[in-house]
Amino acid sequence: MSRIGKQPVALPDGVTATLSGQTIEIKGPKASKSFTATDDVTLTVADGTVTVEPRGKSKRARQQWGMTRTVIANMVHGSKETFKKELEIRGVGYRAQMQGNVLKLNLGLSHDVDFPVPEGVTVTAPKPTELIVEGHDKQLVGQVAANIRDWRRPEPYKGKGIRYKDEYIFQKEGKKK
Repeated sequence: MSRIGKQPVALPDGVTATLSGQTIEIKGPKASKSFTATDDVTLTVADGTVTVEPRGKSKRARQQWGMTRTVIANMVHGSKETFKKELEIRGVGYRAQMQGNVLKLNLGLSHDVDFPVPEGVTVTAPKPTELIVEGHDKQLVGQVAANIRDWRRPEPYKGKGIRYKDEYIFQKEGKKK
């Protein structure tokens, strides 16, 4: 049994959900999103809540049950508020700045990295060593933050690179003579 899937998703004030077949559309004050669930689950909207039930007892139905409920909960949260990921850049000469819709990164490579920011996500650089990725789609915000981090992952000896704000990097000890 999915412990997550059992819980209904409550719709806060100002957020509405409409269901047509397996497609649910969430409309809120800030954004509106739609999601098409697989045929392994049944969606119902009643009394200001959305519930998800599996069809059958197959492994795939149980997997889709919890995943579908989580996606719908993230859509409801994103229609009212934004998701945010904070990144920090560590290293001598490493910095970032926004120029229009392109993020320019100086990461010690032989060239500057130009990262085009996709639609639906905003990236801000309050300081040259800090980045904030915001948007209404949790999956897209996390993917953009991961793509930025992939340009220079934190290394375990000096800790240089791009890391999440609350990420801990285990420091290794260097060579000894």
